[in-house]
Amino acid sequence: MEGKIYEAIPKIMAEIGAIGKNQRNTQQNFMFRGIDAVMNGINPALIKHGVFIVPEVLEQTREERTTAKGSKLIYSICKIKFSFCAEDGSHVDAITIGEGMDSGDKATNKAMAIAFKYACFQIFCIPTEEMKDPDAECHEIVNEKIEETKVKAIKSLAEKKGISEAAICSRYKVSSFAEMTFDIWNRAMQAVEKSADKPKGAA
Repeated sequence: MEGKIYEAIPKIMAEIGAIGKNQRNTQQNFMFRGIDAVMNGINPALIKHGVFIVPEVLEQTREERTTAKGSKLIYSICKIKFSFCAEDGSHVDAITIGEGMDSGDKATNKAMAIAFKYACFQIFCIPTEEMKDPDAECHEIVNEKIEETKVKAIKSLAEKKGISEAAICSRYKVSSFAEMTFDIWNRAMQAVEKSADKPKGAA
């Protein structure tokens, strides 16, 4: 599709310049680029060249996790499509993944902010040099066992694919599905899903 968006993006890229790492994560002592810095850096160029951005959440998952200190956190992952649109209706899309954790109700907000930040980095090729930016926070997570619904989900998928629980658990070095952590379960589900279905009529 041809249109003004293809002219506008290079012009915006030329005006944005580098966005430096001007904020510090005090827990792990590293510098990062805050979401405010990204928005402030691109906003004047977007306005000047008539470009606006429309987000669409394509997928979202939420998990409750526990820190090493025993407090509860909500962990949110969002897959978001950002449409960079020009006044003539032309647009280009970028799909990014954002992850965020929060002890209150901000986990999804943080995930969306991260996804937006990296969509802008990628579309405008920003040289890599108030919502609190998720990069500013770190949490130590206890590897909790998965809940019963996830145990049932992987059992059902394994039966559909004709793969035994023992074979899957052996690969991931756990004694049973119930002993899996979320990370192991997630990797196992993806691997099993890619396997061929059990032939019809097979025992």
